Amino acid sequence: MRDDLETLAQEARDGMLAKSEKARWAGVNAEVTRGFVDKTAKEFGDLAGEADSIYSTLSDVRAELAAHQSAVKGVVREAHEASFREQDNGDGTVSFHYAGDTPRGAILPEDQQALNEQGRGYAKRVNPHIEKAAGLDIDIKRALKKAHGGDAYNAGHAEYSSLNEAQAERAAELAEKGDEMSPKELSELNRLLEQNGREKNGEFATRVYEKLGGPEKALEFYAQMSVQGTGDDASATRLDAVQQLQRNMGHTLANATEPDAPQGLDGRKYHLPASWGEEFRRLGTQPIEWQRGMTNRPYGYQVLGGLLRYGNYDPGFLNPIAEHVTQLHRDDPGRFLTNSPAGSDDRYGFNPSGKLGSGNDPLNSVLEALGHSPDAAEKFFTEPPTKYNENGTVDQGGDAGFASYLDEFTKEDFHWNIDRNAFNLVGHPDAEQALNEGPKALGHALEAATTGRPYDSDASADAVRHTPERAELAQEVVERFGNNPELIRHNENGDLDEESGPLHAMRGSLGDIAAEYIGDFQRTVSGEEVSSDVFPSFGEEAEFKSGDAVRFLAEVGQDPDAYGSITAAQQAYTRDVVDGVINGDSESNVDLGERVRAATEPGGVVAGIMSEARADAVLDYHAASDQEFNDAADEKQKWVDRILSMGTDQVAERVPIAGDVIGWVSEDIQSSVMDSVYRDSSDQAEGEANRQYTEGLDAARDSASNAVSNATLNSDLNYDTIDDLKRSARSGAQSGHTAGSAWESAGDSS
Repeated sequence: MRDDLETLAQEARDGMLAKSEKARWAGVNAEVTRGFVDKTAKEFGDLAGEADSIYSTLSDVRAELAAHQSAVKGVVREAHEASFREQDNGDGTVSFHYAGDTPRGAILPEDQQALNEQGRGYAKRVNPHIEKAAGLDIDIKRALKKAHGGDAYNAGHAEYSSLNEAQAERAAELAEKGDEMSPKELSELNRLLEQNGREKNGEFATRVYEKLGGPEKALEFYAQMSVQGTGDDASATRLDAVQQLQRNMGHTLANATEPDAPQGLDGRKYHLPASWGEEFRRLGTQPIEWQRGMTNRPYGYQVLGGLLRYGNYDPGFLNPIAEHVTQLHRDDPGRFLTNSPAGSDDRYGFNPSGKLGSGNDPLNSVLEALGHSPDAAEKFFTEPPTKYNENGTVDQGGDAGFASYLDEFTKEDFHWNIDRNAFNLVGHPDAEQALNEGPKALGHALEAATTGRPYDSDASADAVRHTPERAELAQEVVERFGNNPELIRHNENGDLDEESGPLHAMRGSLGDIAAEYIGDFQRTVSGEEVSSDVFPSFGEEAEFKSGDAVRFLAEVGQDPDAYGSITAAQQAYTRDVVDGVINGDSESNVDLGERVRAATEPGGVVAGIMSEARADAVLDYHAASDQEFNDAADEKQKWVDRILSMGTDQVAERVPIAGDVIGWVSEDIQSSVMDSVYRDSSDQAEGEANRQYTEGLDAARDSASNAVSNATLNSDLNYDTIDDLKRSARSGAQSGHTAGSAWESAGDSS
């Protein structure tokens, strides 16, 4: 129908309309007939346009619905094969219930719990597709209605080249209402942004921001929504909706400013022009006003910062903003806090999430943005700084005044702000926590820069190979804090003279960096060459100095989160190393047992350093309790899977189904990690001269022995040989643990 109507419209244009325009009209014909011909030709064109809108939107929605339907059918088929059946809950969701028997016959309570969890897993995979399908149904209905117009004798209403265009138009209509949006309307806007804002081709994201009216209008809209939704009189429901809006608008902006987005169905690449970034920088130091006569007007960067906290941004867009904000902060650390609404509820601000500040200090915001944008973070910390003028333009030939942003942020006297709205935080228990928010954000940015992943990425996500730039940055980070451990020291013991360092709050992220580069740390403490086959790197090698590495681990390991990450990574990596020694190809004439011993010793060194670091934190500095170490370790099990995934290539060469092997090995190592953590207790009497780590040492030995068990499962080695290899592994772990404890205690590896 679309094609036929386009043919008729073309014939009308080329036929009767063309003849009409060439004819010599006179009298009544000139007034009536010619006008009738013109209108008729236009109606043919309008009908063709309406048909194209209907076809385009229906075609898009059909493709999306088919994809959702296929995904749902796949999950349902998987559930049926596992003897689960779906049930309509009557509210637009489904649940899954087990309809078979267990191997034991009757379903025992422990079986039921596992089956319920499995059923919830199926539901969590299906229900989002149902929800999105329902949303598409609403969107296509509105698009078709606007394209038709409701007039049987008049075509030519809203024309859409895609469903995305119709959805973006609706989102802009809702945004036009600003803070007068009803809860239902704000919920609809959030749905549109959440379901379409992250689509890879960026069409919806780009169209939405274009329809908002430009950078300044976008900032005005978000500012009024965040202020209204986080005020003292805002309901919990409104606050939650505005928090969702912050996330959704942030991810949508990141998508809209991605220049490498794939082509849309129409062959066009959708992204906002570079001028948007330039305009955001110009507005950064300008007051934003969304109501005439406002007395307390925020700066553009304060508003924009709330959006930047969410989304993975392109370096070309984010880095000039991050550099400009950092340089403005360097020139005047308090410039963006002069208009902070002090005395208000702390949830008030342009960061409705409430995470790491109220949002008045854009420095925290851009660091969080870098923490979610690995490519941008890598370039930010590894490339020379570019000098920016006050208005956000590049100062050609200007000198930023420092060699790198790592140098700038790790200066002992770098000024970190308290980004809170409450009065009189000085001396208040919350003051220290508020001062830690900037360093935490810095840790997140460095973590993304060195690992190639957003700092809070999916725990099950595979590791990303280290580029030369990431590895070199990791070296600089380890050297910086290895040589200056006082920057990250945390001490709450009033009897000790050492003061807490200004950056101690970032140790959790530094622990994740250490876990990511655990192979390089083990190779360093082993004394192996950089090109070691026994202790391989994941991608480019990071070349640490031994003393820096030990001091870094010793200080960072005093943080419970860091300790958990490093411990999990160390055991998983040691397992891979032992597996490579036992099952890998080698022409070595050295006894296998001796090679296994050498393979487990570096992991023992790391474990020993962690034992001593944990004792330092609990007994000396009073910075954490054993319970905090135990609790944190449970959250850090992701590192087992991630480190094991680094060695999947080698495993796949030896076994048919590497994924299955990784699965059961991961479960075994996670159990071993938790056993080690709970046994590596620091409950010795405070001040004891010779602290013993009998339980921690036993745990290190057992972990090494388990690595041999995993590597020799289903092998051709006889029982006695395997037993001897376990003995060698325990011996290596013991000597390493003893050395690591001594190195950490001495504060130097030399």
